[in-house]
Amino acid sequence: MSEGPDTPIPAVPGVGRASGFELAGPDGPSELNVETALERNRAFAGVRGHEGATVFPTLGLFVVTCCDPRTDPAHFLGLGLGDAVVARNVGGRVTPEVINDVTYIAQIAETALSDGPLFQVAVIHHTQCGTGALADDAFRHRYGERIGVDESALRGVAVLDPAATVSLDVERLRSAPAIPARVAVSGHVYDVVTGLVETVVPGARS
Repeated sequence: MSEGPDTPIPAVPGVGRASGFELAGPDGPSELNVETALERNRAFAGVRGHEGATVFPTLGLFVVTCCDPRTDPAHFLGLGLGDAVVARNVGGRVTPEVINDVTYIAQIAETALSDGPLFQVAVIHHTQCGTGALADDAFRHRYGERIGVDESALRGVAVLDPAATVSLDVERLRSAPAIPARVAVSGHVYDVVTGLVETVVPGARS
């Protein structure tokens, strides 16, 4: 059976129970195409919303967080265009790619700032994270087969205790040899129920 725009997202037994997230709302997604977003883009361009944005983040902030649509830092942190560099992936985990990205931005910043702090990295995990699906054995096994990765390597990706995983990821950044000591790193947890962000690991240089 082929999937079309009106095909609902199926429920997956067991998946989501570990961290309490819902795969979809009661009526499923309302849009499965980009046209609505493009209409909003035209309105954005029409009021010149892009003007004044700078290449280097005006808040001196690099945010690492989850790609969950509930966790857009432009909303829960009130970020404007140009305020921060944002890297989003599944779980908001500090991967080798994230370390490389932070290193790249740091090297660019070093060309403009000869001394003093460069910027701060805020790693933000969240409650009810969809990576809880990786706590389900059948889901994890199927996903591992699909991407060609041993499922044992996926066990540590799940964010079941965001305060614990964000602390681990902060340490990964702080201990990365490629990231200069002039980059500060902090860890936080965003509660999708209350909308509040709690600092778990205060900012410090790596």
